[in-house]
Parts: sequence; C-alpha cells; structure tokens
Amino acid sequence: MITADRELQDQFASDNTAGACPEALDALVAANAGWQPSYGTDEITHRVCDRLREVFETDCDVYFVFNGTAANALSLAALCRSYHSVICADCAHVETDECGAPEFFSNGTKLLRAVALQGKLPPAEIGRLVNLRSDIHYPRPRVVSVTQASELGTVYSPAELAAVSEAARLAGLRVHMDGARFANAVAARGCSPAELSWRAGVDVLCLGGTKMGLPLGEAVVFFDRELSAEFAWRCKQAGQLASKMRYLAAPWLGVLEHDAWLRRAAHANRMARRLADGLTRLPGVALHAPCEANGVFVNLPAVAANHLRAAGVHFYTFIGGAARFMCSWATSEEAVDRLLSLAAAAFETRRKEQ
Repeated sequence: MITADRELQDQFASDNTAGACPEALDALVAANAGWQPSYGTDEITHRVCDRLREVFETDCDVYFVFNGTAANALSLAALCRSYHSVICADCAHVETDECGAPEFFSNGTKLLRAVALQGKLPPAEIGRLVNLRSDIHYPRPRVVSVTQASELGTVYSPAELAAVSEAARLAGLRVHMDGARFANAVAARGCSPAELSWRAGVDVLCLGGTKMGLPLGEAVVFFDRELSAEFAWRCKQAGQLASKMRYLAAPWLGVLEHDAWLRRAAHANRMARRLADGLTRLPGVALHAPCEANGVFVNLPAVAANHLRAAGVHFYTFIGGAARFMCSWATSEEAVDRLLSLAAAAFETRRKEQ
C-alpha cells in the first residue's frame, strides 16, 4: 500500500484543516498586550469594524461571532418571524449542514428548497416558491439566502446576484448571503467586495473568517442597519458575545491589512485550478462543476478514489457523488503535485494489472 505523507492526509479534506495565516496570528498576539475593555467596546474591535466599512465602501453594521452556523442562523432569525420561510438552494449549507440551527434560532422559520443549478439559486425558483401557495397554511416567504462561493465551488457574478436580488425584491423578500468563502469569490471575480454584496442587492452578509486564514470567528455585516436593531441581544442570548472580543476581532486587522485576505484567497483559488487541471488530464476524470474558487469537484473513477483513500488521503464524497478536494491559503504547489502523482499512480497500477 502506498502511504501518503502526513501533510497530504488531511490537507484537501477541507479548507478548515489549515492553520491560521501569519498575518492573523501576528495581529492576535499583538492584541494580547495591555488591558482592553470587554464585550466589544475595545479599540481593536472598533478599528476592525471601521476597516470593514472601508472595504465595503458603506456605513454597515458589523458583529463578530464564533462560527459560521451562528452567523447564518442568527442573521436569518433577525430577518424572519417564526411563521416565515427562507428560500435557499437545495444544496445550501443552511439546509444540509447546520443541524436545524436556522429553524431553532428563529423559533421555527422554515427553509424552502429551490432546485439549484451547479450550486446556484436560479431567480425563477424564487418566483416559483413564492407563488406556489399564498394561503395561511403555507409559511410566508421572507428571505432569499445565497451562498458565495456556492456549495459546488461556483461563483455568482455581480449580474447573477443582481438578478436574484431583483427577483427577491419583486416578491418583497430580503437577501442573505452565506459568505463562508466570500474572499475566494471576490478574488475569483476580480471585482470589489461591494459589487459582490450590497451593490448587487445583498442585505446581510455572513463573512467567513476561518476559511480565509483566521484561527476562529466570522463577521456578520448588515448593509441595512435597520435590520440589525436588536442583533446584539440575539448574539448575547445565543452565547456568541465574546467577553474578550478583541481576540475575535484582532485577526481581522491582520488579514485586512494590505488586502492579505484577497491575496491568500487568490492563492487558494490558483491551487484549486492547478489541481483541477491535473486531475482532468487523467483518464475518466471529469469536473462535476466548474472550478471557479478554491474547491475542486470531480467525478473520480473508483480505482483512483480507492487508491487515494488507501494511501491515507482524506477527501469527501460530496453532492451528486462527486469527490471534493479543497485548497486553502496554505496549500502548496508541491502538495498539489504529490496528490496528482498519487492519483496518476492508481491508473498506472491498473494498467499494469490488465
């Protein structure tokens, strides 16, 4: 049995498996000096909020929570009442991977599953679900939730987001964005964060921090401040108000400085493209979805999948049976090439056995 080196075993399973990037760690260590007020009233937290307002070119309201599930669930709860519903793609993280948290924190708001196309929510699906029923027995649609980059690694363009937002507005709905990999989307599209968020009609963005290289923490960004009027109380009630908030906030200073977050995201995207190009040169390997951000989704023949797993490489069998490989800020060209060599060896072994 071929044994993969330790670095390969977990590296491509998720972009969560990477450590924190140097810029984030340096800022975290710097925040440990001296004394600071608690519960988000410190200077560091204020500086990060102001920096995010500069990044998004608007006077937004910013909150920090510990993880993405809390960010999504609490922000959706802020937009809904218990008898409302949220329209989302059938593969959306809020639907498939958050253990009912959006429903729990909203006291029962229902998620309505739209049929996604390559991970994206088609605008027509919004109208279909809104008009499916209008009687009092149907949970009233209130919010459209999109994921950027999507669960299949595809990236909405500003025009695509604007079309989704327009369909939502026509139906009187708000727009929520799960931006766990928003940095990768911005780097992929080469446009401004504003163009991929509020300028395209997004009301609230859950901005992913951990996947861009932070040790922990996500930011919830309300572009419409009226929607966040009591959000601080939701965070407190849900156990998401950090007493030493500066440690959640400080790493953001490091990655936002000199656009390190976008450089790191662009690197992860390049590694994914390198991996996708290499895998699709192998016999019988085809992309399951376009490689547009830092995820590679391929239809991988069993001989290659089994060989990689036998070698200790961890990856997920994902939506539609595709093999999912994730690249991070720390993924190296050497690691990508070693993985490609292992995959190629599987086909060579089979050829010799035939």
